[in-house]
Amino acid sequence: MVQKYQSPVRVYKHPFELVMAAYERRFPTCHLIPMFVASDVISEEKSDDNSTHKIERRCKLDVDAPRLLKRIAGVDYVYFIQKNSLNRRERTLHIESHNETFSNRVIIHELCCYSVHPENEDWTCFEQSASLDIKSFFGFESTVEKIAMKQYANSIKKGKEIIEYYLRELEEEGITHVPRWSASPASPVKAVLPVSRPVPPTTPAITIVPPAESSKETLGVKESSSSPVGSPSEALSATPDDKLDADYINRYLGDLTPFQESCLIRLRSWLQETHKGKIPKDQHILRFLRARDFNMDKAREILCQSLTWRKQHQVDYLLDTWTSPQVLHDYYTGGWHHHDRDGRPLYILRLGQMDTKGLVRALGEESLLRHVLSINEEGLRRCEENTKVFGRPISCWTCLVDLEGLNMRHLWRPGVKALLRIIEVVEANYPETLGRLLILRAPRVFPVLWTLVSPFIDENTRKKFLIYAGNDYQGPGGLVDYIDKEIIPDFLGGECMCEVPEGGLVPKSLYRTPEELENDDIRLWTETIYQSASVFKGAPHELLIEIIDASSVITWDFDVCKGDVVFNIYHSKRAPQPPKKDPLAAHGITSPGGNNVQLIDKSWQLGQDYSMVESPLTCKEGESVQGSHVTRWPGFYILQWKFHSMPACATTNLPRVDDVLATLQVSSHKCKVMYYTEVLGSEDFRTACCDVQSLGSMTSLESSHSGFSQLSAATTSSSQSQSSSMISR
Repeated sequence: MVQKYQSPVRVYKHPFELVMAAYERRFPTCHLIPMFVASDVISEEKSDDNSTHKIERRCKLDVDAPRLLKRIAGVDYVYFIQKNSLNRRERTLHIESHNETFSNRVIIHELCCYSVHPENEDWTCFEQSASLDIKSFFGFESTVEKIAMKQYANSIKKGKEIIEYYLRELEEEGITHVPRWSASPASPVKAVLPVSRPVPPTTPAITIVPPAESSKETLGVKESSSSPVGSPSEALSATPDDKLDADYINRYLGDLTPFQESCLIRLRSWLQETHKGKIPKDQHILRFLRARDFNMDKAREILCQSLTWRKQHQVDYLLDTWTSPQVLHDYYTGGWHHHDRDGRPLYILRLGQMDTKGLVRALGEESLLRHVLSINEEGLRRCEENTKVFGRPISCWTCLVDLEGLNMRHLWRPGVKALLRIIEVVEANYPETLGRLLILRAPRVFPVLWTLVSPFIDENTRKKFLIYAGNDYQGPGGLVDYIDKEIIPDFLGGECMCEVPEGGLVPKSLYRTPEELENDDIRLWTETIYQSASVFKGAPHELLIEIIDASSVITWDFDVCKGDVVFNIYHSKRAPQPPKKDPLAAHGITSPGGNNVQLIDKSWQLGQDYSMVESPLTCKEGESVQGSHVTRWPGFYILQWKFHSMPACATTNLPRVDDVLATLQVSSHKCKVMYYTEVLGSEDFRTACCDVQSLGSMTSLESSHSGFSQLSAATTSSSQSQSSSMISR
């Protein structure tokens, strides 16, 4: 397995030339890096005007490895080849390194870059990426991988310290400024005389804006600030917003190891590539990584599932659209109450005083779930606020559950079922948001409830539970260790008045019939602009759109929830036959909302009965695709999602092993997509696109006729077909 590393952007608040002078002091050897024994120059090349300088070195390393392993390998030292390309005109240094020793067994490749800060020319940025691929190593592959990762992590930590050490050394020697390269022959290349250091600006040229202050964000999801697809700026280099600064990570995300930083950056980059337009906030991505112990593949899978769920049920807008029924205000015994000693928002739930049966009978399961989701969304918002207030990263909250009054009445089966459903949804979509759970005054019936719910709670979450029976919470190691005495609620013996409702029995007059509750639950569950569809091998899903006026714009927004699909757009002058719905039972479909509709008759011939108006687009599992097509002719347009079959090997016409394994992962050759489409007038569409371009970034476009959420770039026209397409992932 190939191990990869990607660093955040590390900033030196010194000019590029001074940082280069410090960097050169690392050679031919560096006492701050004990394993760096020596280095020899293999080749060196300078331009006539001294603007470029290329140097190749052979570096000798004494790797800290077990003596036995060195004997088996037959080496005492490991050699690397390092190629440096310094461009004084562009003020960049590119470094490429690879291993010379055991290059047929182990492949190590590293790329580093020093460059001028994009917003402050007196600062210097540093980035690095690396990959490790161990093909074979005398049966010690796992051991060598661990040693290599450990050594590399240590060198990453020391990297910035070493440059800063030599910067201080230069300052002590009186060298505080190095002139820039100039085309004039008389310009000096390096400093020879001490000069005064320039005074730094009073305010930084770049400001780290906390996520909560971004003007183009919704809770849990933020707008990407990259340029529209196909624009010149995209082909050049990423904008500063596309990269994470090390200081930003430390301030807003916490102290991460190099490996954890790399996982965050790589997953974030993958999301930018596949979900252009909207990506989650960095804190949100980090929570999913932590929930899966920074396993990239597992974290990406559950994150994509959660993003699809949020999109389908419009969770990002829940705080603005959800209004709690009055019965919840009166009888739901939970609410926010200050913060704990660590600055985490504190939520208090008096579960023992809650009439769970009455709430379920009066509201239904889905309304309770919506209310709990709004609590979690509010918790995320409060975490961002507290991060700004306390000046340190706060990504989770503390929950205090008072069980006084808990009895067998709370074990009413429909109530327990609703509780388990809520736990399941919260665990899947809000991982690592609970910092600590304090359970107070647990009665004898609590073990029964715990036996029912604990299997549905993640193991990492269970480790955060602290359970107190009776009045044990009042003694040492109790509540005062986690909450300031001044804010302990009055009903727990404190002096602070708590606004959490006391609850009580819900009047039976507010109860609703099972039919009313079921209809309400169905309404809440299906309250979405998105539709779900299943795609099978040999049975694509097709959607018919009739166009009356030419030059209309068909827009789409879909997520590939499972498997890989090919997206096509066809045009026909005649209407297809009534849709043929594939029997759900034949393919074992049990999920609500999933369907499969086929419109193109098998007797139709491509090029005669219908024509393809866009090139096929292959979409991978987890990708989010937004786009549009400007129609040329009136008639019937068919949007098709087709199962993507793996291509066979060109030489043998046999499937490759990787393709077979990938095919086996798609059970029953089934794919799932969630989509939304809308037809806009050409003038309305152009106006919307102009609004996007005037903002200089990708912004949600709200149609006056529907809720189409995102168009990812401006339309580009084709002189040949008089049509246009806009597709972004």
